[in-house]
Amino acid sequence: MAMTLQGRERRKLRIRSKISGSDERPRLSVFRSAKHIYAQVVDDASGKTLAAASTLSRDIKGTLGEDTKTDAAKKVGSLLAKMCLEKKIAKVVFDRNGYLYHGRIKALADAAREAGLQF
Repeated sequence: MAMTLQGRERRKLRIRSKISGSDERPRLSVFRSAKHIYAQVVDDASGKTLAAASTLSRDIKGTLGEDTKTDAAKKVGSLLAKMCLEKKIAKVVFDRNGYLYHGRIKALADAAREAGLQF
């Protein structure tokens, strides 16, 4: 009995077949759960994570307080952009990971762009 892929997983595979991170333009991958959001910058050629941030990161976790999930996503985006710029990564390829470009995903991407990351 074969399992069929549904919804987000199928979109994720379709997106990943078209984009990949390289040394000069790594891939910014986003994952969201019900409570948290995670983002990492990956060089697919070497298989290494160059930078990562989430709502569970030490720098963000204490400052969330009563923030909404969208506000938390903005903080994650700006922190990740700051980390990338410190490592001299200015351009990335955005991988929304099958999620719609809306809400928390859009907030994270916009905050990363405002902080200086180009994609």
